[in-house]
Amino acid sequence: MQKLLIGSLALLAMVSTPAIARDLQPTTKKKDALYMQAPIPVSPWSGWYVGVNLGYSWGNSDSTFGFAETSGAVRATSGDSFSLNGVLGGGQIGYNWQVNTWVFGVEADIQGTGQDGSGGGVCPGGALLPAAPFVVNGACTRSKLGDTRPFDIAAFPVTSNLSQELDWFGTVRGRVGYTVTPTLLFYATGGLAYGRVDSTLAVNGTIIGGTDGTNPFTLTPVSGVFGSSTTKVGWTIGTGLEGLIAGRWTAKIEYLYIDLGTVSGAFVTPVVTATGGQLVTSFSSQITDHILRVGVNYKFAGPGS
Repeated sequence: MQKLLIGSLALLAMVSTPAIARDLQPTTKKKDALYMQAPIPVSPWSGWYVGVNLGYSWGNSDSTFGFAETSGAVRATSGDSFSLNGVLGGGQIGYNWQVNTWVFGVEADIQGTGQDGSGGGVCPGGALLPAAPFVVNGACTRSKLGDTRPFDIAAFPVTSNLSQELDWFGTVRGRVGYTVTPTLLFYATGGLAYGRVDSTLAVNGTIIGGTDGTNPFTLTPVSGVFGSSTTKVGWTIGTGLEGLIAGRWTAKIEYLYIDLGTVSGAFVTPVVTATGGQLVTSFSSQITDHILRVGVNYKFAGPGS
């Protein structure tokens, strides 16, 4: 009986093994199929990208003009604020890291611009008085007193005209954004800004020649020009909206505020002052910019692409 039981169990094992194997095989295949079909998370933001942009800038030069003796004694100051507006365009490169719904990145760009403008200041002239001594020297020039009133000549004003251009600028910025939807990013940005400002200062005045009295006098127009080119480093802050449009392409609209600090210059002019010396003129300009631009970026293959 024991031998028969053992033999029956062995026969049952031989018959059952292939069936069990057949039942297990489809189950494993189903699991493999389910594994292969599981969605893999894809980030449209992580990785390197490059792009181009085009926009317009509303810049400003808040300028102060100085008029002084060569000794340093200040004769007059004048101020003016004028626009530095123009079209701009350039390119950018950057890298993003996406962490859940947040995107962190760094971006650098370089821009060429057509921004320019001009403004000026005045050093006041003298005045004809109704009684002796009849004429008054100007703040920066001298007058002439004749024997009779028709020959009295008031001192002339001196004008200073400043023309400026922002040839190019660039930024290096951090970016922090939030994905409003998986393919739409709202971000804030800020960092370093730098750019080159070209300045040309032109000064014009009139020198009254001859001695007081009946001697003939002369009126001699004089002028001088000073130019400088300065690369300044400042800061920028802004915000933007960027969205996936097709494949690896995104489009953005962006606003930046830029402060490049102060540019300045001075030179000795041919204008003769009331003391007989030469007039020194100077300028000091605070350069700021409001920029609105649109652009497109192409994202290279990267983590989660």
